[in-house]
Amino acid sequence: MTTGTAPAAEPGAVSDRTALEAKRASLIERLSSLDSLVIAYSGGVDSAYLACAASQAMPGRLLAVTADSASYPRRHREIAEQIASQFQFPHEFVQTAELERPEYRANPANRCYYCKTELYGHLARLASDRGFAAIADGSNADDRGDYRPGRQAAREFGVISPLDEVGLTKTEIRALARDLGLPTWDEPASACLSSRIPYKSEVTETKLAMIEQAEEALRRRGFRVCRVRHHDTLARVELGRDELARAIEPEMSAAIVADLKAAGYQFVCLDLQGYRTGSLNEILTLRPI
Repeated sequence: MTTGTAPAAEPGAVSDRTALEAKRASLIERLSSLDSLVIAYSGGVDSAYLACAASQAMPGRLLAVTADSASYPRRHREIAEQIASQFQFPHEFVQTAELERPEYRANPANRCYYCKTELYGHLARLASDRGFAAIADGSNADDRGDYRPGRQAAREFGVISPLDEVGLTKTEIRALARDLGLPTWDEPASACLSSRIPYKSEVTETKLAMIEQAEEALRRRGFRVCRVRHHDTLARVELGRDELARAIEPEMSAAIVADLKAAGYQFVCLDLQGYRTGSLNEILTLRPI
């Protein structure tokens, strides 16, 4: 279970640059050894850096593929397209239908397993049809101790994780991404919109649209690290701890309430613990997967 906090002020700070360069070289060597590769590319810093590294190590032999569905924020689609265009690696979207799966909509604790099964099924068919030799994701060394049911799906489909294989951590990936000029090197960690809905509460298109509208409103207000946890008619807002004080200023708090009521919520509360990844896991007893 993860109960982390938002990225630190210096998310790309790495003390041992020699060790970091050795890992980067190992990654390039690993990618170069592959005949061809499909990358599960969300546009987040991990998969974006992996795609950029692959475009250097194996030019012309990779394809970055982004899942597109109601659970994937529109903002992330735009980021994914922007980075692929800027760094000129091949990129496509694939429509996934996890919301049509009853087991996904039921929102069990292993919901991500069904989402990744849907995604990797599409990628496996694409790789087979077009002759790509392998499929990779952006999992890193820090993910090993987290509860990630999607990792089980990755193992079942033979998906490789080159960043994890060479021992790159999130902080190290951010440093390498900054070196490369990736504009999202310090982008806060994110996840699909369904992760804002408590387990066993059905995932629906309406809920996902409410969450996306509410979070976009917070970003327009200047909040960089934010989550809107969906508790039926109540929105529980998590913000970076350094942003909490601004949120409770009378004028700002009134604006936030108005924005989130416009998104469909009746009640709005601010979580005084601030943002932490996987806060909805706090009610569960989980083991890393």
